[in-house]
Amino acid sequence: MAADDEHADERTHLLHRGSRLGSVARDVEAASVVSSHVSKEEQALGETAVGERLPYNDYTTIDWLHDLVKDSYRHRSVHSKKGLRHVLVSAFDSCEGWIAAALIGTLTACVAFLVDVAVATISDWKTGHCRSNPFASKENCCTPRSPLDTLSDPGETCSDWIYWTDNYWSGFAIYLAFALLFGIISGTVTLTTKRALPATAPGSGDKGPVPKSVDESNDTAAKTAPSGKSMYMAAGSGIPEIKTILSGFVIPHFLDLNVLIVKAVGSVFAVSTGMCLGKEGPFVHISTCVAYLVGVRFPKYRENGRKLREILAAGCASGLSVAFGAPIGGVLFAYEEISTYFPRKVLWRAFICSLFAAMTLKALNPTGTGRLVLFETSYGTTYQPYHYPVFVLLGVAGGVFGGAFCKANFLWSRGFRKYNIIKSYPVLEVALVVVATALLQYPNPLTREPGDIIIKNLLVDCSDGSRTDYVCVQEGQASPTPRYLGWLVYGTMVKLVLTIITFGIKVPSGIIIPALDGGAFFGRLIGQVPFLAESISPGIFAMVGAGAFLAGVSRMTISLAVIMFELTGELEFILPNMIGIMVAKWTADALEREGVYDLAQTVLGHPFLDLDHAMKLVQKDAHLVEELIPPQQTMREITVDVPESGVVPRALMNEKLLQLRRRGLMDAGLVLVQKGMLQGYLAEGELEFGLETLAQTFSEGCLVRLLPVAAGAGVFAHEQELDMAHFVDRTPLTINARAPMEYAVEMFGKLGLRHLCVTEENTGRLVGVIIKKRLVVWLEGLKH
Repeated sequence: MAADDEHADERTHLLHRGSRLGSVARDVEAASVVSSHVSKEEQALGETAVGERLPYNDYTTIDWLHDLVKDSYRHRSVHSKKGLRHVLVSAFDSCEGWIAAALIGTLTACVAFLVDVAVATISDWKTGHCRSNPFASKENCCTPRSPLDTLSDPGETCSDWIYWTDNYWSGFAIYLAFALLFGIISGTVTLTTKRALPATAPGSGDKGPVPKSVDESNDTAAKTAPSGKSMYMAAGSGIPEIKTILSGFVIPHFLDLNVLIVKAVGSVFAVSTGMCLGKEGPFVHISTCVAYLVGVRFPKYRENGRKLREILAAGCASGLSVAFGAPIGGVLFAYEEISTYFPRKVLWRAFICSLFAAMTLKALNPTGTGRLVLFETSYGTTYQPYHYPVFVLLGVAGGVFGGAFCKANFLWSRGFRKYNIIKSYPVLEVALVVVATALLQYPNPLTREPGDIIIKNLLVDCSDGSRTDYVCVQEGQASPTPRYLGWLVYGTMVKLVLTIITFGIKVPSGIIIPALDGGAFFGRLIGQVPFLAESISPGIFAMVGAGAFLAGVSRMTISLAVIMFELTGELEFILPNMIGIMVAKWTADALEREGVYDLAQTVLGHPFLDLDHAMKLVQKDAHLVEELIPPQQTMREITVDVPESGVVPRALMNEKLLQLRRRGLMDAGLVLVQKGMLQGYLAEGELEFGLETLAQTFSEGCLVRLLPVAAGAGVFAHEQELDMAHFVDRTPLTINARAPMEYAVEMFGKLGLRHLCVTEENTGRLVGVIIKKRLVVWLEGLKH
């Protein structure tokens, strides 16, 4: 009974009983509404000056500071109780993160196994089928013949693999037909994940970021709500959206189970088309979906946006771990490229997540080799100091490729995809790209295979003279033929062009494998220079070139160096990879300051605050915080003058809520002032909950209490008084209007604020409120 009384008290303390609510019956009914929506930790916060927070609206931000305090309440509640039962509960609470990480890694590996096996099988159907097992890939179906047979006929080593036809043109027609079918299937299933979202910024709609001159206070904008945008949840790599989510924004439905399934199925058929895309980026999205679905099963993560993002960041690591068989590289990738918040405990859990993913995938053995290393090589030689300029050259080429790709893809996305027929029929674009890819890649024997097979073929070492690969047969001659050199040049150029037009189409797709392909082609070409070919294996230059090209596109550095080592198993060549990667990043940054994922966020219109890039923008000129102060009209609409009694008419609050909705300011709220001095902040989500859910039992003419009764002031006896004081944050962070803009950027970036109140110099009076989206839009304006 004591425990029941304790929980009952926790459920009902938000509303004060007695004359302030009119009747006990009404109080009990309202309290039951609150208890069904608010967790115990949230209710406990209602007794403090921090203010209540409720589930957030779509496309809003989370409040990192509030969630930190909320988790502290939860932690004290769980770990402060005595007794065996509470000790066990406390121990389980401490282990939840490790258990969740292990589950995420294991489940991600299971999904990756199914995708890998399906891709290997379906992709090969474009050229033939296995006589002994129709569902076997060419690699699993083929059995090497005797050495004598291999010497007499080095071009073919398959006994059970049956090609559809021996005629070149008939084979191409079948190849194209299968590729088109796979592309249409992938595009069609991707379209099932289309969702309509609110606008990411005031007035943005589908048109991208708002220019600096546009303000949400515009009279026209105030009368009509933003149009919002449509988004295909399973399209692309998903990495730009995940970066947005992990930075504190909310993209609804992006991590749902149906998106995971469509992403996996769509990736299988998209990769099988032979287009210049990979499944590695989608694997990161898939692993984050798994992390979300696992995380919400634990109350600690389900009820706290900050904690949930910790487990999502850890889950990202398992995606790249299973994609490349690179568990350490996956952890570093999550830290370097994805997350904006990555404390040590997240690093440890990402390590566990990646570890279990690698262990499970190795046990499932989708490649049939029993190894995690995808492109294992053994060059049997090493580099010399005079090779360093060549590695630098590969880095410069990779940076030029990366910078050119980022600019060209951005222009292509903004230009070609603006046409109504492409916007209205995205599967048509997929079909056009499939046809273009088949026409350009099929004639070249080096580009006819899937992307990962291309890299594997270009990294081979032919020095022992026993290999029968096409590359080794060509390089085994006295000197490479002009035809072979032409195919290497052709492959490099085709990969660049096709990757530009492919990245961003409405199918699951990644940029990692195409970039590696382009770099491997160029590196192998450089390796054909006579004095280089005589001193070292051309495959080494292909490996360094692959890393350099990917670095130029993505701007990854440390994680990429480790990934290249884990991909090839060549510890000896970490230094050349580091040289190529670093030079590529410097070169690409000189041409285009943003990498492909940052530009994709701009194209897609997702709100994102990158602290490093934001600080570079702000430091160019002297800016003050007062530049972000909303106009007077906006401030009048979001300001509530609260009398000394602390209560205002409900009609006034309804009008304020309507004004926020008309502007689409779902991330905003109301500031409470008395005689111009800031008293608190009431977020739109809490305001909506109080007026539309909590106030169901109150009349339209009731009063709303916004500030608690002052000590010694007595109790105001109102027959109809809705108490919302516990939802008010009475300790909002403030900043001086004359403070340098760097202060505001640092506070939003490192503290994860949702809003920041601006006070006047000398007087301390409230003059403005900055929400995170407003800062993001203002920073976007500085780029132009």
